[in-house]
Formats: sequence, C-alpha cells, structure tokens
Amino acid sequence: MINEEVWKNIELAVGSGENNFTMSRGSFKYKQKIKEKTFLNKVNSEDIEGGFRLNFSHPKTNEPFSVDVTEDENGRIKVMMLSAMGKTLKDVTESYNRFWISFKTNPKEHIYGCGETYSKFDLKGEKVRIFVAEHQNANRIGKKLIKWKFLGKKPNDVKKFSSYESYYAQPTFTSSDKYYVHADINRYSEFDFSQPEKITLYTQEPPVFYFEKAESFTELSKKLTGLLGRQRALPDWIFDGAILAVQKGCDTIDAKIKKAEAEGTKVCGIWSQDWCGCRETGFGYQVMWNWEWDQELYKGLDKKIPEWKEKGIRFLGYINPFIALEKDLYKVASEKGYCVKDKEGKDYQVTITTFPAAMVDFTNPEAYRWYKNLIKENMIGLGMGGWMADFGEYLPVDAVLYSGEDPEKLHNQWPAIWAKMNREAIDECNAADEVFFFTRAGHTNTVKYSTMMWTGDQHVDWSLDDGLPSTIPATLSLAMSGFGITHSDAGGYTTVMQMTRSKELLLRWEEMCAFTPLYRTHEGNQPTRDVQFDDDKELLEQLARTSKWHANLKEYLKGLIEEETENGTPVMRPLFYHYDEEKAYTEMTEYLLGRDMLVAPVYVEGAVSRDVYLPEDNWVHAFTGKEYKGGVHKVDAPVGQPAVFVRKGAEVSI
Repeated sequence: MINEEVWKNIELAVGSGENNFTMSRGSFKYKQKIKEKTFLNKVNSEDIEGGFRLNFSHPKTNEPFSVDVTEDENGRIKVMMLSAMGKTLKDVTESYNRFWISFKTNPKEHIYGCGETYSKFDLKGEKVRIFVAEHQNANRIGKKLIKWKFLGKKPNDVKKFSSYESYYAQPTFTSSDKYYVHADINRYSEFDFSQPEKITLYTQEPPVFYFEKAESFTELSKKLTGLLGRQRALPDWIFDGAILAVQKGCDTIDAKIKKAEAEGTKVCGIWSQDWCGCRETGFGYQVMWNWEWDQELYKGLDKKIPEWKEKGIRFLGYINPFIALEKDLYKVASEKGYCVKDKEGKDYQVTITTFPAAMVDFTNPEAYRWYKNLIKENMIGLGMGGWMADFGEYLPVDAVLYSGEDPEKLHNQWPAIWAKMNREAIDECNAADEVFFFTRAGHTNTVKYSTMMWTGDQHVDWSLDDGLPSTIPATLSLAMSGFGITHSDAGGYTTVMQMTRSKELLLRWEEMCAFTPLYRTHEGNQPTRDVQFDDDKELLEQLARTSKWHANLKEYLKGLIEEETENGTPVMRPLFYHYDEEKAYTEMTEYLLGRDMLVAPVYVEGAVSRDVYLPEDNWVHAFTGKEYKGGVHKVDAPVGQPAVFVRKGAEVSI
C-alpha cells in the first residue's frame, strides 16, 4: 500500500548549476556551482489511476510541476516527476538540471547500500556521492602513508567518509525499517542521510524513484533484485578449492601447483593476469594491456590449459576496457576509429598509475563487437575458465563518443556496459556452465550482467578504510544494494612506499577468504616485496588447510548461490538480516555466510583472540566444538583457528 503520509509530505526543489570534474588516475575531484535552488510550493493533491498526483508551483514564476505517486500490481511504488504543463521533459531539463526531493523518515533507522562503501556500513548521518571512480588511488595512498610517518598515526585511522570514492556507486539504499529506494538515474547524484528525520535525494536529471516495503530482509532482497536483476549460477568447479595467482609462464605455474599440492592444497584454478604480457613500471609488475596470448612468456599455453583442466585446474586471465598504445591491438583500433576521442578528434589517452592507454568506445557498435570478439576468440577460445574484467570507472566526462551521447551521463553506466559485454561473450559461446568473470566497478544494471564482484585493490595492510577489514562493509553494502556474490583478493593488492604485505596479513586474509563464495589469491603489484602463499612451510600448510575448508563447504555454498540466483538473497549477509537486535544493525566486522554460519575474521595485527558478538541463538565453534549463547564473547583465534560459528543443529561442517 502507498504510504500517503510519507509521499504526500515530500518537499521538492528545482534549480540549475554547472559541474566541474577533474580526473586524475580514475579519481574525480568534483566541484559545482549552484546557480539556483528554489523550493516549490505545494498546491494540491489529486487522485489518479493507481495512486495520486502532487501539484507544485514555482514561487517566482508560477510554473507548474507535478509528481505522480503510483503503485503497480506487485505493490511497487513509482515516484516520478512530470514536466511542467505545456512543456516537454526536454524543455524542463534545459531550464533545470538540479532536483531535490526530501521525505520524512524514522530518526532511529539505519541506512545501507549506495553500492559499495568501505569505511562505513550504516550510512545514517552521512552524505554519499553516486559517481563511480577508482576507490584506491595513488594520491590518497601517499597522503595516508605520509600521515602515518610524520604525525604518528596508525594504519587503522579512517578518513572522513564524505571524501571517499567508490568503484561501485549505485543510486539505491535500503533501510532497517525494511524498505528500499532506487533512483532510475545515471548522472551524478548525492544521497543525504545526515539529518535524523529527513532524507534528501539530489539528482541532476528529473528523478524517478522506486520504493517497496517488506516483512523480512529476505523478502526485501527478492523485491529489490526483482527490479534490478540477479546474478547467475556459477560454474561448479570454482567451489573445489583455491584459485592461485601465479605469473611469469607455464613452468612457474607447474612448479607452484606441484609445491602447493605436495602440502595437500586443493587447487581448482590458476589465475595468471599477465597471460597477455607484462610491463615493469615504477608502480610494479603490471599487465601489458594487449589482449592476445603472449606466446613468448607463456610458451605452450594452448597445450597446458587442457592438461591442467584434466587435473581439475582451470586457467583464468585478465582483461579491461583499455588497450596498450605500444601494441598491435591499438594500431587496429586506432586505424578503424574504435577509440574514445578527445575534443580535438584524437584518441583520448588516459593515464593509469604510470602510463597512458586508450579506451575502446563501446557506443560504436563495430568497436563493441570487435572487443567482444577478442574475449570470445582470445580468451574463451584459448580455453580460459574465467577472468578478471577489471576497471570501467574511467570514462572521462570531457570525452567525445561515437554515439554523440553526453559522457557525463554515460560515465556511471560504463561499468555496466562493460559487464554486459563480458556476459554476452560467455552466453554467445554457450559457456555459462564452465566460464565466469568477476568485476570491480558498477552502477545500476551491473547487478543483472556481472557474475561476481571482487572488492577491488585493497592495501596490503590492516587499515579500516582500505585494508583487510574494509572488505567486510564493502561486501555487506553490496549485498544490501542487490549484489550478493562477492569476494576479495586474499592478501590485498596495493603495495607502495613502505607498505608491504606481511606473512601474518596473508594468513589472516586467507582464513577469511575461505569463507566467501570464491577463494582466490593475488600476488599484488609488487610480488617480490610482498609475502606469497608458498614462501615457507607454514604458509603452504595454511593454504592447504584453508583450501580444504572452502572445498568442504561446496554443497553449502552452492545452495547459497542458488538462493541468490532464484531470490536475490545475498551469500554473505549482515547480522541483522536474520537477527532483529540493536547491535546487529551496526556490526561491520562480522558477517553471516548464509543462514547457518557466522564469520568473525581477525582484522587487528598481532591479535590471537577477538571479541565476537553472537546474536541470540545457539552457536557451535566450527573448530573447537565449544557451544555459545548469544552475547559478546572473547574468543581465542590463533592462526589456523578463526572465529567461525555454526548454528547448532545446522548440517554444515568444514
């Protein structure tokens, strides 16, 4: 039923303004000049089919506006601003490009979602910008390290939330009062939850909002994903152990597989991001973005892939929407006019870390087909079982596109278009049962195209904003945005300056990743400086142990994936999802793996125990068998025995 008390009391303002974006390595500094902001006068309300219409007028010009609030047969509320009488929507957007809609809310509710948030989970009291960008960037890393060094700050200090960017920014939020709001918009927007009794949604295009309530969070996820779409089933083999990151050729892969398996590791995949070559830069060991098999570095790869597959080990690669300027694929793309252009008509060159690259223009149908065929022929055709479909956040707002569309409007949708291409490549090869991909960037529509997310390029540290603990709120916020299948790089990725991955960090990250839908390691951007999974016997023993845990959860995880694909129920869930307890609504260092497991990773350096909040239920420690009631307990958690609990009576074992 339409909540007339809420929607008939909305406030509406319109205005105009100008944006100024400055991009540096995927990070966007944003400034705007608001030329006008005018609150509209409410005139009256009238009944219409399926709901009611609110009529407003401009206090200075008497220009009429209206908002229709209607309910469809499924109970979904649609809130849509209409053009002024006698004017088309185009006329209105030429006059106004700023819109504010505010509605009253419960001051005690908690807010989640908006895509992926790393240092906060409960967004009540915050302002969130909806504009995809590269979450971790060199400038912020440098500033943080300098602060630690010269001001004596610790790595777990958290930067002000309003200054953060996110790979995955989606105009969707959910409430602890069991409702969601999704805005059907693409341009830059801001969701303001800072006022206790009011939520204000600011958009730069006429707003269309969808709203639904539910009796449970399970039902809420089903309704939200019924609107946005759902992930698809994953290949059966990914649950059979760990996917190990190995680079520098087939001989190295064979040696590392042998070394890992000698300790009893269950290996289900090898991920070699440098399958297409590499480049050494000041940032580290990086992929050469030329999406063809490097036959010199990976001699005999076409023969080795089926050989590994026969042993139950799939080979995975890497691709992104950029192409290296030094290589042949760029020559083809440039000659055919397939690249995004700058205002001078030249190929737009974007700097990523330390080098420039060109972007393929996905609005050009020929370029889109060409790039998709690279995936189909050079990756699936080679026999890959999957790949990382990286990036998608970088479309410059001053670019010139083949379609003539405004890049500022397409910027947020670019990662979804990129995910769609990867999805189509797999489907057109009839390979969905065997092949998958995972992405890091997203916006509306990513939910229905991307197979799986990973939480991006975390720092190889313990920091709450960018290190190991940041992956938990990131995963849970995605879950409450409708994206329920997520994992992270075991060990993190980014090493810079004095920051390097320690042995302890890798051991703890592996423990956590064993209890996620996918268990995959990463060498990091500077492999020789970071500890790797096979550096000593203890590390190899830990890898063997954790890979077995993951493999033993295969049937449980497959059941959770089925819940996601059929009903949109996330695999990794916040504690409040099943427990209506005050502390559950703010907990962001633990998560439920399905209904029957609770995982509380060790996220503090040097810790061998942690305080664990257990909701009111009967819990059994997965490793010691000790039984616990609800409450906060100090739990021993030495390396190799993380704080993982199973609901008593559940048929889950590791």
